Amino acid sequence: MEAAKILNEGKAVSLTLPGGAEQRFHAIWLRDNAWDESTRAQGNGQRLITLADISPATRVIAATADERRLHVTFDPGAHEVSYDLNWLAEHAYDGFRPRVSGWVAPEIETWDATLSGRLATAEFATVSVSDAALGNWLSAIRRFGFAKLSGGPVKSGALLDIVDLFGYVRETNYGKIFEVRTEVNPNNLAFTGLGLQAHTDNPYRDPVPTLQVLYCLENSATGGENMVVDGFRAAERLKQEDPRGFDLLSRYCARFEYTGSTGVCLRSRRPMIELMPDGELVGVRFNNRSASPIVDVPYDDMDDYYAAYRRLSELVDAPDMQVSFKLQPGECFIVDNTRVLHARRGYSGEGSRWLQGCYADKDGLLSKLAVLEMQGERTR
Repeated sequence: MEAAKILNEGKAVSLTLPGGAEQRFHAIWLRDNAWDESTRAQGNGQRLITLADISPATRVIAATADERRLHVTFDPGAHEVSYDLNWLAEHAYDGFRPRVSGWVAPEIETWDATLSGRLATAEFATVSVSDAALGNWLSAIRRFGFAKLSGGPVKSGALLDIVDLFGYVRETNYGKIFEVRTEVNPNNLAFTGLGLQAHTDNPYRDPVPTLQVLYCLENSATGGENMVVDGFRAAERLKQEDPRGFDLLSRYCARFEYTGSTGVCLRSRRPMIELMPDGELVGVRFNNRSASPIVDVPYDDMDDYYAAYRRLSELVDAPDMQVSFKLQPGECFIVDNTRVLHARRGYSGEGSRWLQGCYADKDGLLSKLAVLEMQGERTR
């Protein structure tokens, strides 16, 4: 380990981290991210101070490094702090990071119809008792935005047991649980036997429910197969074919609205393809049934915007993008509603088809997964 070097009159420190990369860290960043007892609560890691408690004149006046830690003294106050070098390596920010608009996080894998041969599926009885099996299943949801679960009880409300594995139900105007079967006067086309184009649910909410679970209780009707489409892969294909169209759908907001229930009027204004400021692809909202007039696109761009909208719709409908399956009683699937679109083929009046659905949020799932991964690391 090379000795730490103080740079720019104490405004930064340079050192070689595990792996051999030389990285620079600003003094203000190091002080803000200190883990000593006066800066962080040792039980939960939350900061005990605000940025206003850190002088803007903070400088490093001494810095040494051994094989495991960086030791720093700050001025004013001669405040001494040490940092784990592996932690610094994980949180290094030095260096040029080129980002192409539409990049996806490394833990995500986009897919098309070829995913059919390797669907992520688990057994309810197994994930209910095995942390390793549950972690693998949740990891697949993070990776693909979609997974199935089999062998669940065939009883009303069983889907709540699925959500209990990782988080909490998000209740909406449709209730804690909503029934997906034919109704005489439905307040949503999902409650008919009609086929439905692949879509994300509730785009008229802000924020949208980020997870949806659909659980099968009966399915003897002809037709009614479920389909899923990776909205991220569709966005990637659109960008490859039509970069300007991708830019328009990510730069301008679409509008969505739902007023199908008494006393409910939900509206949102968001792009169909949502990017973070650094270009990361983080969301897709696509639901033709709930789209309201698009008025945020300038006149000169509207033709090209609609051409891109049409092409995205064609990609969503393309057979080589779709994974289809027919749920059996006791089976369910879960989708990342900010990414994966789901659809249904129409079904006949003979036989019966009864699914129950509910919403949950991805933060609970990712929290549970992170805890399981940390436990796994500690036991290795």
